[in-house]
Amino acid sequence: MKFNVYITAEAERDIYDIHSYIALNDSLENASYVFEKLEQVCLTLEHFPQKGHIPPELERIGVLTYREIHFKPYRIIYEIRNKDVFVHAVLDGRRDLQYLMERRLLR
Repeated sequence: MKFNVYITAEAERDIYDIHSYIALNDSLENASYVFEKLEQVCLTLEHFPQKGHIPPELERIGVLTYREIHFKPYRIIYEIRNKDVFVHAVLDGRRDLQYLMERRLLR
């Protein structure tokens, strides 16, 4: 069964911020590579949305509705609703994710 994948405005902003940061601090070529890979990883959720796992930071506080997949060091946080997958965040795994996820997903 094929799922519809929707990338929220906040997740899109995350991806563009990552692209901008890499372009400014590394190279446009690397920024474009990461941008394309993040997009590809998100689109794999069309066929395999269950492949991710519950983020441990959320599981510890009893929030079990979100899942995550990785394109290291980035974590892609999403939710499955029926045949739809909503990507809510693309976060750098080196940051304080407990705080970021609680602030964004639990407000």
